Amino acid sequence: QVQLVESGGGLVLPGGSLRLSCAASGSSISIDVMGWYRQVPGKERELVATITERGNAYYAVSVKGRFTISRDNANNTVYLQMNSLKVEDTAIYYCKAVPWSGRDSWGQGTQVTVSS
Repeated sequence: QVQLVESGGGLVLPGGSLRLSCAASGSSISIDVMGWYRQVPGKERELVATITERGNAYYAVSVKGRFTISRDNANNTVYLQMNSLKVEDTAIYYCKAVPWSGRDSWGQGTQVTVSS
């Protein structure tokens, strides 16, 4: 089982930037896809961005051009650089890991609040 720990959330002004990090740990882990999702109260969790082990990235339309996902395979860490943040980006952001074998894992979530 992969354990995920997110960090980097916080309060930021509209137009500002934040960088989220997610570190994966566990014995003999090999992760295929890592990604970021977000959820606001009363709504379903939605995909923000994913990245494969080879570095192929996918973005939700709502964040494309503003967010950048990257990955450090050697350290099993995934990052989400968020620029030009909008009020509607406010949510709890969750990291997800899809290993080559075994079950998917989720992090505990980190709050991102965009407000003036």
